[in-house]
Amino acid sequence: MKNFIGFLLAVVVMSSCSEYQKLMKSGDYQAMYKKAIEYYNYGDYMRASSIFDGIRMVFTGTSKAQTIAYYRAFCAYNQKDYEYAAELFKQFVSTYPESSYLEECLYMIGYCNYMASPKARLDQTVTERAIQDFQLYLSRYPNSDRKEQINEYLDAMRDKLSYKDYLSARNYYLRERYKAAVVSLENCLKDYPGSRYREEIMYMLFNSKYEMAVNSVEDKKYERYNAAAEEYYYFMEEYPESRFAEEMNRKYGDISEYLKQFDVDDEE
Repeated sequence: MKNFIGFLLAVVVMSSCSEYQKLMKSGDYQAMYKKAIEYYNYGDYMRASSIFDGIRMVFTGTSKAQTIAYYRAFCAYNQKDYEYAAELFKQFVSTYPESSYLEECLYMIGYCNYMASPKARLDQTVTERAIQDFQLYLSRYPNSDRKEQINEYLDAMRDKLSYKDYLSARNYYLRERYKAAVVSLENCLKDYPGSRYREEIMYMLFNSKYEMAVNSVEDKKYERYNAAAEEYYYFMEEYPESRFAEEMNRKYGDISEYLKQFDVDDEE
């Protein structure tokens, strides 16, 4: 019985392939257009896409051209070729700015790039592009029903960008490249003030400045100890109960001890 069912399936597949090949060679573009939509509705996005690609130039300037462009973009999306789909949706928006599908396709540009966004450790060009695309959508459709969901996507992507910068800064810190770490950590705080990694970033920034002061030449020690002290004040104001507090208090004691001598000098 199983062999018979397998045989029937093979016959169906072969018949389908034969039908598809005949259609592609037929030159009957109206039939190909109709069949491509059938393939799409059945979920056979690869064949649908192949036919739409083959006939799109034939229907340029006709009423079917817009429909073909719309289906081509969704074929790519449904095959999870997200960056290509985003490009096709972008072409659609550019070519058919008065289309009834405009809002949907403008949204899909951002959504496809959001889906194509890679892990945080990788290049985030696509993520930044998705953020810009969604911001453009919201600027045109500020009252869209998709607004709440888009804002969730935006938060997730900004968190990913924040995490990538945090990882880069932490890498400098762990390698004891404190000068580079300071620059990178300060940029993190500037670019992502609400980052979930803010506490650790501020802790590493204090530590980096502290280590720079400790290992500095004498001429720069005063300035650098003062800079570390400032970071200590900022941190404790925000996170007085931090898990890093004990270590930072001890190091601040060293800073105060060093700076105390200059207080004596000032009094004299």
